[in-house]
Amino acid sequence: MSASLFAVFLIGLIGAAIRMATPILIGSMGEILSEKSGVLNLGIEGIMLMGALVGFLVARATGSLWLGVAMACLVGMAFGFLLVVLSVYLGLSQHVSGLGITILCSGLAMYVYRSVVGSPTVPPTVTPFATDPVLGQYALTYVAFAAVPLLSFVLRRTPFGLSVISVGENPFAADTAGVRVNATRTVCVVAGAGLMGVAGSFMTLAHQNMFLAEVVGGRGWVCVAMVIFGNWNPYLAAVGALGFGFLDGLQLRLQMMGLNVPFHFFLLLPYLLTLIALVALSGKSGAPAALLKPYRREEKQ
Repeated sequence: MSASLFAVFLIGLIGAAIRMATPILIGSMGEILSEKSGVLNLGIEGIMLMGALVGFLVARATGSLWLGVAMACLVGMAFGFLLVVLSVYLGLSQHVSGLGITILCSGLAMYVYRSVVGSPTVPPTVTPFATDPVLGQYALTYVAFAAVPLLSFVLRRTPFGLSVISVGENPFAADTAGVRVNATRTVCVVAGAGLMGVAGSFMTLAHQNMFLAEVVGGRGWVCVAMVIFGNWNPYLAAVGALGFGFLDGLQLRLQMMGLNVPFHFFLLLPYLLTLIALVALSGKSGAPAALLKPYRREEKQ
């Protein structure tokens, strides 16, 4: 490959990496916000799928892509509130509650899709977001990257952010200081789930132009992995999301090169290397101390 062809290949790969990282980035920011308050949201995979479906159906019905994104955000917030009821106010296991929401959303999404669209031989499509002529990126990509410094600023430089961190680290001390623990967790989980819904809508309104059962493709779980990889730091999680996007874009280009390797290996590559990175960093966890722990004021000592 000549130097000029390699440069074209590399520039195209970097652009693709940024686009592929977008849903991971948005979902990871939502997960960080939730976990910083002490609530693990394992419903993210299902919430992203519902966001993908609702965004697609609304955009198809109204012709407005941004209205589709907004409705995907709202449906994400609705399922985030369901998680709040189960895990924050009822004190149920966050693992079980989150996985239950993912299972619920997975089944509900296909039921709603078949009820509205039926089972056509060729799936219906929408006209997706166009990329800008300068950098070749989607508008939602810029929103995703803007969310990183914004979330970091909110968590580190605002009274609300300090309340979130205190609730995630020591809810009893936060309550003593006058912070409403459950209310703070509610805001964080609901807002974070809204971001997850937006991440899902990107899959059907930008990355693709149709809804399929496997459209999310495990990216919700990758978002959870990126939070751990980034040690609950928005900037480091963004680096992880870009790394995953780079590998995802690379595997697509390797497939197009016609290498004599089963394509399943290329599909596996970004997930495999993400797992390896998590194992390598497993001893450096900076998880919030109260993560997974329901708060009961009557148990305050």
